[in-house]
Amino acid sequence: MARKPPIRPVRWQPPPIEKLPDMPAPGITVVPVPGNGPEDVVVDPAGQLWTGLEDGRIVRIPADGGQPTVVANTGGRPLGLHVARDGRVLICDSHRGLLALDPGSGALDVLADSVDGRRLKFCSNVTETADGTIYFTESTADFHFENYTAPIVEARATGGLYRLDADGTVATLAGGLYFANGVTATADGSALVFAETQARRLSKYWLTGPHAGSVTPLAAHLPGMPDNLSTGADGRIWAALVAEANPALESLFPRAPIIRKVVWRLPERLQPQIKPEIWAVAFDPDSGAAVAGLRTVHPDFGSVTGLVEAAGKLWMGTISFGALAHVDLAATALR
Repeated sequence: MARKPPIRPVRWQPPPIEKLPDMPAPGITVVPVPGNGPEDVVVDPAGQLWTGLEDGRIVRIPADGGQPTVVANTGGRPLGLHVARDGRVLICDSHRGLLALDPGSGALDVLADSVDGRRLKFCSNVTETADGTIYFTESTADFHFENYTAPIVEARATGGLYRLDADGTVATLAGGLYFANGVTATADGSALVFAETQARRLSKYWLTGPHAGSVTPLAAHLPGMPDNLSTGADGRIWAALVAEANPALESLFPRAPIIRKVVWRLPERLQPQIKPEIWAVAFDPDSGAAVAGLRTVHPDFGSVTGLVEAAGKLWMGTISFGALAHVDLAATALR
């Protein structure tokens, strides 16, 4: 087992928890993939699904559910994906930064591997607006994906939201984020919605209108930790909730940081564990109210980290299993 890196925890007050409406528990179809940890899942205009595995492989799955094809290997750890307007697959890779994949040739180009003079450590999720501008998040400036729990335990808020400019430079739009994660554009293009996993909230970064350039809350005090996001056909914002808020861990954040240093060094079996349930919620892009979702369990799938609507289904990715899963979208309607 690799040695854990040292951490520098600080005191932090977690947000309160507000209950969400009860979610349906529909039947789940599990679709194996040729490797572990398909963290995100996206769909291209032809209806084909794309995902990235923990060993670096980028996989395409036919619209009819046929045999997956390995198209490329990033050589790192691919996380969030987005199909660009020009057909390229944009990839956030924890070790290599922001990449672009030519789906025909399998060629990979590095779009950004640094910000403010330092190397990107945890490029997390990426999206593109209608004008072709690319935006992406970094969860933490201090750790790679393999140690994703370290920034959570530290509570140092070194995540950020960035814009990739046409000349290849990277502009910081919002810093000091508590594990920045999913990012998606609203259907009308007026704002980006981004998730902070540790802060358990979704926020808007406004691109147009009187609030342009500012951040406002959309859905706060969530009972679960949001991961990747996607925008549904009706404009709703889907959030993958990877895990419940952990009361035992969160009770330590306001206390002396040395306690978390000790907990960090404990054997893995003695540390707080993620319960691998299947949990996703769709939020109204204006009010932040929950408008659809699901919450259930399955022996072969859980810990949802990415999701996308495609052909009447909600597809989901995970870091904990060697499979994707889908559910009938109609079955996610709130009662």
